Amino acid sequence: MKKLPFLILASLSLVNTGVWAANAAKATDIVVYRSPSCSCCGKWLEHLKQNNFNVQDIVTEDVQAMKNKHGVTPELASCHTAIVDGHVIEGHVPAEDIVALLKTKPKDVGLAVPGMPSGTPGMEMGGKKDAYDVISFDSKAHTEVFKHYTSNQ
Repeated sequence: MKKLPFLILASLSLVNTGVWAANAAKATDIVVYRSPSCSCCGKWLEHLKQNNFNVQDIVTEDVQAMKNKHGVTPELASCHTAIVDGHVIEGHVPAEDIVALLKTKPKDVGLAVPGMPSGTPGMEMGGKKDAYDVISFDSKAHTEVFKHYTSNQ
């Protein structure tokens, strides 16, 4: 009779290990181009890693070249540019929005959070959170709000 609870616990342990291994294997690759002098970019990279992204961090003095290459206009620009599954991610876009973009597989080129709003991932300023939009954009520079975040002020 004592063997049954042990077998059940052992089986559950194996199942949980298998689920963990499967989730760990599903990390999403993302390549981030950033300036060596920007500290907030490192915080955003940590946000991505905490949300199951496999980050390739490329430090460069010419992030603007990546913005130009991938159609990031000055109105959409921020401090770093990333590429994930063929999509451009500009600035402090929350990981959940990147995941949502990848699930919907739109024709959009990517997502951007223009500027560096307080309260975005990597731009935490205590409890202060600015209102901001995550903007989707396409190859013809058409934009629309992908998601709106409200201020806590």
